[in-house]
Amino acid sequence: MRLAPRSSYVSVTKTWPTGRFWEDDVAQTHSCSGAKGISTTRRNLLTSAGSGAFLSWCSAISTPASARAPASGAALGPLTVAPRLQPFDLADVTLLDSPFLAAQRGTEAYLLSLSPDRMLANFRTNAGLTPKAPVYGGWESEPTWADIHCHGHTLGHYLSACALMYRSTSDRRFRQRIDYIAGELAACQKAAGSGLVCAFPAGAALVAAHIGGEKITGVPWYTLHKIFAGLRDAWQLGGSETARTVLLRLADWAVVATQKLSDAAFETMLATEHGGMNEVLADLYVLTGKSDYRTLSERFSQKAVMEPASKARDTLDGMHANTQVPKFVGFQRVYEINGDKSYGDAAAFFWRTVARTRSYATGGHGDAEFFYPPADFAAHVFSAKGSETCGQHNMLKLTRSLFLHDPQAELADFYERALYNGILASQDPETGLVTYFQGARPGYMKLYCTPEDSFWCCTGTGMENHAKYRDSIYFREEDALYVNLFIPSSVRWQEKDAVLTQTTRFPEDPSTMLRWSLPRPTAATLKLRHPRWSRSAAVLLNGAPIALSSTPGSYIELARTWLDGDVITLDLEMQLSAEGSPAAPDIIAFTYGPIVLAGALGTEGLAPGADVVVNERLYGTYNDMPFSPPQLAGDARNIVSRLRPGAGPLEFLIDAEDGRPVRLIPYYQIRHERYATYWKLKPKSA
Repeated sequence: MRLAPRSSYVSVTKTWPTGRFWEDDVAQTHSCSGAKGISTTRRNLLTSAGSGAFLSWCSAISTPASARAPASGAALGPLTVAPRLQPFDLADVTLLDSPFLAAQRGTEAYLLSLSPDRMLANFRTNAGLTPKAPVYGGWESEPTWADIHCHGHTLGHYLSACALMYRSTSDRRFRQRIDYIAGELAACQKAAGSGLVCAFPAGAALVAAHIGGEKITGVPWYTLHKIFAGLRDAWQLGGSETARTVLLRLADWAVVATQKLSDAAFETMLATEHGGMNEVLADLYVLTGKSDYRTLSERFSQKAVMEPASKARDTLDGMHANTQVPKFVGFQRVYEINGDKSYGDAAAFFWRTVARTRSYATGGHGDAEFFYPPADFAAHVFSAKGSETCGQHNMLKLTRSLFLHDPQAELADFYERALYNGILASQDPETGLVTYFQGARPGYMKLYCTPEDSFWCCTGTGMENHAKYRDSIYFREEDALYVNLFIPSSVRWQEKDAVLTQTTRFPEDPSTMLRWSLPRPTAATLKLRHPRWSRSAAVLLNGAPIALSSTPGSYIELARTWLDGDVITLDLEMQLSAEGSPAAPDIIAFTYGPIVLAGALGTEGLAPGADVVVNERLYGTYNDMPFSPPQLAGDARNIVSRLRPGAGPLEFLIDAEDGRPVRLIPYYQIRHERYATYWKLKPKSA
């Protein structure tokens, strides 16, 4: 959608609306039925500016008992459809030495380098309070991004990341930051006399105009969702009662602010990107039992998008990708609280559509943030603006939510692939800085945000990504423990008084070893994932074979009474393969097991630091000097046979058309150099 010229948009000022519409009293809201509308997204806005462009939440991420109390006088909201599995508390999973732990530590350092007062500056200004420090740059304040109205989104992501880090590491510095930010937002609510806290330059007037149906620029509900989610995480993972108080007052403001909207007007409002508002409001219903939040979560579920998907109709062509993914995360959550099968059907169909027909080998999707017809793969795959990292972040959230209900190996396989080749690959662990796009233009490079002058959406989700690697390694179901990911770690199964420690060099070595620490013999079932990428899987107990699987994409179930010190070894097979699209069989990516191999093409023409950039809109123009990547020739059906081992682990070589060797290494190891993940094969000369 191209927006009208700026002059046609309402002018908003820093005045606070008065009257019942903006008061904190809770009022009756109404359920909604849909009216179809066009979509306004951040990327539409950038294009118009000339860029081209849980059982309960406590079940989803277990939390301390002190953080689980419902609002005073309320009962916990019941789940109509409870998940089959439960994850482990982040505090019960320990990461051991691996690239994942290194990435977590890189993010820890980055989070602690940031100033909460700078992120809070515009919140204080809008509340009539004097800022304690100047606001950060980039999306938070610079005129270049003023129209998208994402001011304040970083604070919400930051709260979530600090809460995840605190729960994972028990580092009190993160709890101190949670408490400080929550206290400051409480002070803003008190000074403003409203539950709304925001950092938009026009303050509450922007939100009022949007709710009132006036034309605006920007995505206010998208931005507010990050504040909602950050406060939820600060309460549930950080145990902050102040965050709980601020959040519930903010949620009550939202109930009142939207109560007078007709169903049609609400659906029209949802044509503008609104993040995962349905999900966080469903969480609040579960946490408080307050029916207003359940009703509002249903109203925030866009029927124009949900209804076709619930009927297995793919309408995604041309849609802004990451606008849609959080909606479906929310549909799945709303399904849990209302039992309406159409919500769950929509979420499952969307996942199948994106994961099976619209994803790259890395698990990413889209070009310039938009879904395109799968038949047009060849026209989009080599874009510098493919695979927005936020999209992968949210696809993993959806994958995890679906897995809790239906623990299929296909879901875990996709999660593994996107985790290694999308999330782990998105960060420079030396600095904690992260990517926006991870495109496949041959010879391009990963571009990272600056520490203080970017604050893209992917900077925010990047803060969270590397703080929560522990949340999907293991799951439990009554007497069963699922081992989903092969990451060095240990898990404490409190109900069994047991610890399972996983030692592995995966993916350098396709095996993992699991050791029980038990105070007494314990009956339990271990469910070990046999990935689709491994033709066979063998299991040994204390060195003796006990199981052999020839069913890739399944779980090996080991039900027995375990003894202290029992060691289970899972041996897998990793094969080289060439993956492509049916629409373009001559364009392939090399994989080794779940790992995408990238051509490491060196640093020709790149100055040190040239991959740290301010403006994500200029991907494709940064460092765009002439460069001729190597060309591969051959047939996709047998080109893998030409790969040979390189000097290091997970390193392979293949000769280019001109005879020069091309070095292939895991894409997640690529940084500060040119690369290629997809190759257009030339016919091999006779």
